[in-house]
Amino acid sequence: MAKIFCVANQKGGVGKTTTCVNLAAALHQAGQRTLLIDLDPQGNATMGSGIDKRGLERSVYHLLVGLAGLDEVRVVSETGGYDVLPANRDLAGAEVELVDLERRENRLRDAFKSFDQDYDFVLIDCPPSLSMLTLNGLCAAHGVIIPMQCEYYALEGLSDLVNTIKKVHANLNRELKIIGLLRVMFDPRMTLQQQVSAQLEAHFGDKVFRAIVPRNVRLAEAPSHGMPGIVFDRGAKGAQAYMAFATEMIERMKAL
Repeated sequence: MAKIFCVANQKGGVGKTTTCVNLAAALHQAGQRTLLIDLDPQGNATMGSGIDKRGLERSVYHLLVGLAGLDEVRVVSETGGYDVLPANRDLAGAEVELVDLERRENRLRDAFKSFDQDYDFVLIDCPPSLSMLTLNGLCAAHGVIIPMQCEYYALEGLSDLVNTIKKVHANLNRELKIIGLLRVMFDPRMTLQQQVSAQLEAHFGDKVFRAIVPRNVRLAEAPSHGMPGIVFDRGAKGAQAYMAFATEMIERMKAL
């Protein structure tokens, strides 16, 4: 049975897509059957996986509105090795169309049911807002991975996200829980980041992943080459951090 995780944060620019793409590639390299679902109309996870969003005949939009099945939508990332449900600008239209559909917040969950045995890990890249798309991701998931920078504004946004997850858990998905917080774009030379990191560990305890992803230019360069950072430069510090994170995720799932 697949373990399904949303990678979510209501704040933009915190490394959600970078985390999705690199974790998917690292899990695949570790021998895990992995699917990446791109729920962001910008399609960055799709492009970062080496898939041209402009040339798609079918996308996750068609899956959500019932125009195609999962088997018709999924493609393989040639550079990362994992499967992808790709997205493009069509997905922006799903926001409006989903409102009038039955079980509108469970469309993704329902579409995935018959493919549950195909994967070990499913990662959902959510848009940076609490939209109907994000809600579909949260209703389909067993848990949430929260990538965040160790900065003051990130702490403010974290409390909002935690409250959102609690509401979804109470009203729509009793399985949903926070799996952990991943510190990204971390610069150990900055005192503030060290302080915020320590606050996170003190408040959330073992919910904070041991792996820490540093600021790394090679991770930022990788999407322009259409490949995950761990494939683009396996020796880079950022790539090494995501591989350590994948190992930690596998360990946590065995413990659950």
